[in-house]
Amino acid sequence: MFLFFIQNRPVSARFRTMSTVAKVGRLVRHGSAFAVDPRLRLRFARGGSSSGENGTFEVINPATGSVLAEVADMGSNEVHAAVEAAHTTFPHWAATPARERARLLMRWHDAVLAEKAYLAALMTAEQGKPLAEAAGEVLYGASFLSWFAEEARRIEGDVIEAGPSSQRSIVMKQPVGVCALVTPWNFPLAMITRKAGAALAAGCTVVIKPAEDTPLSAEALVALGDDIGIPEGVLNLVTCSRTTVDEVGTALVTHPLTRKVSFTGSTGVGKHLQQLASSSLKRTSMELGGNAPFIVFDDADIDSAVKGAMASKFRNSGQTCVCANRFFVHESVHDEFLDKFSAAIETLNVGDGSADGVTQGPLINGAALDKIDGLVAGAVASGAVVHLGGRRSDAGANFFEPTLLSGVTDSMVVAKDEIFGPVAAVLSFKDDAEVVERANNTPAGLAAYLYTTDLRRVWRISEALQFGMVGVNTGMISSEVAPFGGVKESGFGREGSKYGLSEYLDTKYIGIDIGQPR
Repeated sequence: MFLFFIQNRPVSARFRTMSTVAKVGRLVRHGSAFAVDPRLRLRFARGGSSSGENGTFEVINPATGSVLAEVADMGSNEVHAAVEAAHTTFPHWAATPARERARLLMRWHDAVLAEKAYLAALMTAEQGKPLAEAAGEVLYGASFLSWFAEEARRIEGDVIEAGPSSQRSIVMKQPVGVCALVTPWNFPLAMITRKAGAALAAGCTVVIKPAEDTPLSAEALVALGDDIGIPEGVLNLVTCSRTTVDEVGTALVTHPLTRKVSFTGSTGVGKHLQQLASSSLKRTSMELGGNAPFIVFDDADIDSAVKGAMASKFRNSGQTCVCANRFFVHESVHDEFLDKFSAAIETLNVGDGSADGVTQGPLINGAALDKIDGLVAGAVASGAVVHLGGRRSDAGANFFEPTLLSGVTDSMVVAKDEIFGPVAAVLSFKDDAEVVERANNTPAGLAAYLYTTDLRRVWRISEALQFGMVGVNTGMISSEVAPFGGVKESGFGREGSKYGLSEYLDTKYIGIDIGQPR
């Protein structure tokens, strides 16, 4: 039995390979920055070693460049150990009554809420989003645990009378098995609970592989799960650096005991993982990149549209898969929208997310900053007009000024690629048919938004848009009760809602001959 310490109290930590982490823990404020408090840290002792198969790697605060922690850099051997632990535990967890699984999920939910301030500070330090947004993500993440705790007791089958009078057909739902959950850095807590909540409710065991940039939130979240009594082998976590991610990802996805892969991330990586999983026909869920259109019609409430645009575009500094990417604005309201949007963007405050009043944090790393810089430069070279921003910020190495571009055309890369940064690209249109055709002219199909006061138009446009989710007169569409997912190259499968639970369940048919009456 290994041993965890969280908040200076010992926690029984059942086997999981995440456990080689050291120097992760509560944060204390030093001026405008956060640092790990060595007196109150999450510490793991595994035979005196705090390194993985490949040593350790550093977790960097993207706002300051400071080192937050050194985390175990694991390899394929540790992946195999984690999958085998999950496989060993699976029959026992699958046989655990649904009410008991629900009880543990609710206890996990309560533990997350009790540590909201700590988890938010930790998230801001490793990911960069403003503290208020981080606290919001903790609440959002916890909501999936409570939702799936309730759904665990609603897994139902059917009895079908069909064929001869003596035949009965029983349909039952059973957990898939060991699930590999590969999660992104932009929502380092909620993407774990959205996947793991459903998997555990269904009776599956999991191996979580968090993003290399943000393993600390995952560490703390799994430690809390251990703390409230989730059995050993149910929650397993493997961490790795950018240099070993291919080794770890391949080992996890291709392991013969892994029966399901759920991935949130870029389309390119998703396609690669899908190819790996196809060799053994594993079940997969893919929540991939987007290129969301945000359509403002001529009858829209412009003030409401601007409010929705701000929420959709600049949350998490534009680093979300459902961010508005292309703002299609009807030519009759184009200038009014542009002026009001510009005024709203000017109110944003760029800086370290831990500082008071900051509404825009850094990009996750230097590569992300270079990409945004290149997209804006390319758009300007092709004729786009910069109304605000358009350059790197003086706030720090990974900061970019909130940017507003007009005169953008469909042929520009900024309108074709997922931006994933604080850049709003505005295009104009003339009529409904035109904007639907242009909005759909993308391989992506995750989210779309439209603003109109015409109910008939709402139905026509929503049905015509080739996207998995459509927000009407709102810029916020994510909820634990709604099915989250896309179409086309944005992936398949759904997360959240009752539909998210079915992703972790197999359907089994049992045919019975009950015989003839005597």
